[in-house]
Amino acid sequence: MLFEGGSRPVEIKELAIAGAFRITPEKHRDRRGSFFETFRTAEVARLTGVPFRVSQGNITVNRRGTIRGVHGTRAGSGEAKLVSCVAGAALDVVVDLRVGSPTFGAFDSTALTEESGELVLLAEGLGHAYHALAEGTRMSYLCAEQFVPGTQIDVNPLDPELALPWALDEEPILSDKDRAAPGLREAAAAGLLPRYAGPSVRT
Repeated sequence: MLFEGGSRPVEIKELAIAGAFRITPEKHRDRRGSFFETFRTAEVARLTGVPFRVSQGNITVNRRGTIRGVHGTRAGSGEAKLVSCVAGAALDVVVDLRVGSPTFGAFDSTALTEESGELVLLAEGLGHAYHALAEGTRMSYLCAEQFVPGTQIDVNPLDPELALPWALDEEPILSDKDRAAPGLREAAAAGLLPRYAGPSVRT
């Protein structure tokens, strides 16, 4: 799917998880550097079915080897996210946490780098994680809603049943909370995960 930003096309490709998309901008370069358009609210919503207006922005700065996630939010939080890497490099992973979804427990991954400018858009109900592949990797999150304390869902990123595609050459750096988080099956059994509400409708 393409939309035209003047002469600057942006490609939007749905990932293996319904409600998750990779956005690839076309860079225009000259002797100053480069320029690219990342998204337009109305066009992204029209092409993806994910209404997205920014209400909160976050930046993380990461040591090489850090894994953050798998994080999601409870149903009704509306916290769709647009994620990009503004410095360094990361393997970004989207996990379907929606109980009853045809792809429940499945994941897809995208290599995000400051050079590519690619972004990942994920709808409410999906889980997100990434592995920082360079020292000082900076990740940007633009969120459709402000974060509400008590609504976050945590699933262990090293859950062997999930088998996320981390290419680990050393012990990863995790927060205590992520390391102690339940696996996907345990989280589902405890009623912690959102339920699938059906496919989004595009106009």
